[in-house]
Amino acid sequence: MEHKFLTEENILAEIKGSWAGKRVKVFSETDSTNTQCRKLAAEGWPEGTLVVSEYQRAGKGRRGRAWVSPAGTGIWMSLLLRPELPPQKVSMVTLIAAMAVEKGIRLETGLDSQIKWPNDLVIGQKKICGILTEMQTQKEAAEHVVVGMGINANIREFPEEVRDSATSLYQVKGEETDRERLIGGVMAAFEEYWRIFLETGDLRALKEEYNEKLINRDRQVQILEPEGGYTGLCRGIGPEGELLVVLPDGQVKAVFSGEVSVRGVYGYV
Repeated sequence: MEHKFLTEENILAEIKGSWAGKRVKVFSETDSTNTQCRKLAAEGWPEGTLVVSEYQRAGKGRRGRAWVSPAGTGIWMSLLLRPELPPQKVSMVTLIAAMAVEKGIRLETGLDSQIKWPNDLVIGQKKICGILTEMQTQKEAAEHVVVGMGINANIREFPEEVRDSATSLYQVKGEETDRERLIGGVMAAFEEYWRIFLETGDLRALKEEYNEKLINRDRQVQILEPEGGYTGLCRGIGPEGELLVVLPDGQVKAVFSGEVSVRGVYGYV
């Protein structure tokens, strides 16, 4: 099947909010949309700039992993933010982006996805989206933040090494998703959640909704840290986006993202 390629004009036609995605730059091919977005940030492009690419030669996942991003089938995009935030609050941006992608997918396709803290979305225990947030700091503040979102939209099949852990909207639904409409839906949802976040300065007003979508909640999880790991029962997130884990001795530990990986006891989730 011939894929319809993304255009700046068609994406802009689907942007319904006031700032997120109001400036769009589309590449047919690039190294990674986060890298290009950071370059535009350095050139002075405004908050809300959205970089989209049909193909990424060096798509990035967390902790330096490669991200599979074939041409014409996925949504590989990065949004530029210029928030007045201390660096320690920037990790919450990833959780807001996850909520926005979940809502965008649900409204556009009718499919329910769940959030795997802190930066993946899954359908049927398989990854549908990965999020990578990077920041540039200056004098104890985030000068700009780039939030990259990779959504497996219309991918027909995956390489063997990720087939068991990844899926796409097409594989789940059996039909193509309008990628430009989905981009517009994610941007509108991001604007809405971002406004609420900036009003409170944390996730207290979004915590309940986030926890409803959290696949880890009320499950045994493994926390993998560089110095070692442990297991506990996940109770959802706190107001700063931290994962609350009840240890076997009853102690509640707050886990902040960073060099931490969360796995289900029996597999990926």
